[in-house]
Amino acid sequence: MLMPSSNDISQLHTTQAKLLAGTRRHFFSRCSMGLGSIALASLMAEQQAKAAPSPQDPLAPQKPHGAPRAKNVIYLFMAGGPSQLELFDYKPKLQELNGQPIPQSFIEGKRFAFMNSSHGVKLLGARREFKQHGQSGAWVSDLLPHTASVADDLCFVKSCATELFNHAPAKLFMNTGSGQFGRPSMGAWVTYGLGSESRDLPGFVVLQSGPRGPRGGAVNWASGFLPTTYQGVPLRGTGEPILNLSTPGGISSASQRKAIDAIRDLNLARLVETGDAEIQTRINSYEMAYRMQTSAPDLIDISGESQATLDMYGVDPLQPSFARNCLLARRLVERGTRFVQLYHTNWDSHGGPGETLEDDFPPRCREIDQGCAALIRDLKSRGLLEDTLVVWGGEFGRTPMGENRDKTGRNHHIDAFTMWFAGGGVKAGHTFGESDELGFNAVEDKAHVHDLHATILHLLGIDHKKLTFRFQGRDFRLTDVHGKLLRGMLA
Repeated sequence: MLMPSSNDISQLHTTQAKLLAGTRRHFFSRCSMGLGSIALASLMAEQQAKAAPSPQDPLAPQKPHGAPRAKNVIYLFMAGGPSQLELFDYKPKLQELNGQPIPQSFIEGKRFAFMNSSHGVKLLGARREFKQHGQSGAWVSDLLPHTASVADDLCFVKSCATELFNHAPAKLFMNTGSGQFGRPSMGAWVTYGLGSESRDLPGFVVLQSGPRGPRGGAVNWASGFLPTTYQGVPLRGTGEPILNLSTPGGISSASQRKAIDAIRDLNLARLVETGDAEIQTRINSYEMAYRMQTSAPDLIDISGESQATLDMYGVDPLQPSFARNCLLARRLVERGTRFVQLYHTNWDSHGGPGETLEDDFPPRCREIDQGCAALIRDLKSRGLLEDTLVVWGGEFGRTPMGENRDKTGRNHHIDAFTMWFAGGGVKAGHTFGESDELGFNAVEDKAHVHDLHATILHLLGIDHKKLTFRFQGRDFRLTDVHGKLLRGMLA
């Protein structure tokens, strides 16, 4: 047996000392090329596999916290704040006191967007005819005859309340649970928590109609501090669904696929090096865009819909409209999209030019009435309503007092307004909550925005206290540190 020389022993001790002195940082820096190559090969293999979505896919379907009553959400957002007093919240006492000053006790200490208690504001009774509809006896005005016909499928919440009375921050609050920029929207939270059943379309889609986009714009469907893969994707209802989505002329599918694969490989290498989640989002975006070159045109091509369906919605196949977007919303949930949000403007009704209750409010109602009712009927006839939660409402409501403008109008109101819900585990043919006899304050089962968010998440099987994301040292959630279930809404 050979014995090591004293020189060999000395070299061994020196080597051991160097190894002991080495840190984890030294180890990984020296081995990074080898480990990186292994990780890169693994990631590339996963991307190239044609099997089910891998754990690398952030939109892969996730298991909810509890048993869901709904799988999808269609949120019909009436941007601008529709007047509940002209539509759903029938107030005979307000009619009786029309033109009289509002009691000071109601408005003392209150702030409004464009008036205060010194303006001498007077009560304004609704100038519409109200009737009870269906077996539920729900009150709906003559402005929404189609919606009235599906009243027994709806759950009216007449005690909604919010905190912000200007449009942009109020929309932000209704969508994100905060009036501050940078928070994720509800659609982003839902897709973060549940993923999406669709592989060829985004998990969160936004459709818009009306004369302008909603105030605040894209922050209403942004992902905030969540990875951007969860943000809403606006689709155009006609023409090219997303501008520049189609393959340019002269580029074959094979060459485009090669280019995308090359970009993917570069992004994967960078992902291994940095661990930046946004790079994974970028990779997924390229792949989704490639698949959407086929799936998106197919989505908006409604030529296969029956004439009876088009007539039910009141859709002109050649014209964009809210009704067409309602039809597209049904087609999206059929294809597995988790959260669809429709925005329709402009519901602002101060009484100035283009915003009067006499001349401008009725056309807004006609634009959405038939589409809303058709969506409920269509989902129900296809067995989709029980799995789809439909939400209707704006960022706030309207005051019982009139506003002194050119014609009749109402100011923004945050203390009591109406939303309605359908399908997805809510009580059909039910009214939850009440406002006082003037429609000023919620007096029974107040439904704060945080409570509405908690309830929507609950219906999707999500515990709003457990759906969190750590950012800047704090665990954030959609409901912040608030929110309670509105159990009286639940079937």
